[in-house]
Amino acid sequence: MTQFVIPLTASAATDAGRFGPKAANLAALGAAGLPIPEGFCLDAEAYRTQIRALGLEADARGVFAAQDRPQARRHALAMKLGLLDQPIIPEILETLLAARRELVEKTGALVAVRSSALVEDRFGSSFAGQFESFIGIETEDDFITAVRSCWGALWATRALRYMATHEIDPADTAMAVLVQPLVSARASGGGLSKTADGGMLLSATWGLGSAIAQGEVTPDRYELSREAELLNVTAGVKDHSVGCIHRAEPTTQLVPKALIAEPCLSKPQAVELGQLLRKVEALMGMPVEIEWAMDDAGFKLLQARPLHMEQAPVPDKLWLHHPRLNGHPAGIGWGEGRAVVVNCECELTRINHGDILVTKVAGPALSQILSRVAGVVAERGGSTSHLASLARERGIPMVLGVLDATRRIPNGVRVAVDGVAGVVRWMH
Repeated sequence: MTQFVIPLTASAATDAGRFGPKAANLAALGAAGLPIPEGFCLDAEAYRTQIRALGLEADARGVFAAQDRPQARRHALAMKLGLLDQPIIPEILETLLAARRELVEKTGALVAVRSSALVEDRFGSSFAGQFESFIGIETEDDFITAVRSCWGALWATRALRYMATHEIDPADTAMAVLVQPLVSARASGGGLSKTADGGMLLSATWGLGSAIAQGEVTPDRYELSREAELLNVTAGVKDHSVGCIHRAEPTTQLVPKALIAEPCLSKPQAVELGQLLRKVEALMGMPVEIEWAMDDAGFKLLQARPLHMEQAPVPDKLWLHHPRLNGHPAGIGWGEGRAVVVNCECELTRINHGDILVTKVAGPALSQILSRVAGVVAERGGSTSHLASLARERGIPMVLGVLDATRRIPNGVRVAVDGVAGVVRWMH
């Protein structure tokens, strides 16, 4: 009989073929003595078993095999509704709920339920922000719903579009689930172990890191040498945070004015985190991107995945004579094109192939237009947001955290985006 639930501390949890690279990488970090939250993994075989029990195999195969789009959509809808609405079969549910009760009794914390697809967090296909994570889960019913929603996320429209561009058939893969106690984070963020100029980069905001991942704030930026020496600190604009108060569901809160531009990390803390980042890179044997949180006990590593990074071409010198704005580089590429200033997602239809998108918030929902644009400029966000990860993967230059970009860059002018230097220029 399959053992569907495995503690994150078990050696078997490092098997990416069973638990997905997200969970497996985290288990490997913990096994190496690096700080991670405890928790457990739900085997991808549980997802497959549920699919078979619900008789959904034909619909799974039909999504990409269908000859027309309406039929494909019907198959995808059947997959989502089946996984979201039908009860989890007893042989999975009983073990799953027992593990959840044990974790809650041990930690006294709310629970985070995170997707860990077998196809994500790989080099060239990170799937950053394409699946689901649920934080602050308290009740058993909400926990069950979160697990089913992680399963169903494999069939969400944005995930299917992403898989199609990477020639991945969702019927050939599966979804594992990672369950951990929610970190009571004072600050959270991300990190790149190798930037295009050879250094390292950290980002940070107050509270939980979802505000960075979704591109909703401009985080602090910490530039370090490869030896984890702190070289430069650029305070962000962190006007709101996501946090939880005494077991309450995480909520968005306004940040006190005195803290909006105050760096979240001290110099020793930034250096300590940089040293952790180097250890993760050494363990995985490649440049990496991490997510982290800091509570009263110190740093916790939440995720580690391969980092896609390339050198940018040398720009034409004629651009050096034009106005410029600075921001957070996504870390890859140089692009030129017509500026299209967009203030609402409903305006995305105005973007043609080769245009430069200029917008306020660069969230994961914009991933659908990455195949069309020559570059992206946004007023909020940082180098470790989900959309920045997807842009690096596709080789699309992006500069985030560019103050007043939608107001200062005229619609329709020719724009150049340097995704390595974090500079935007336009012809006037």
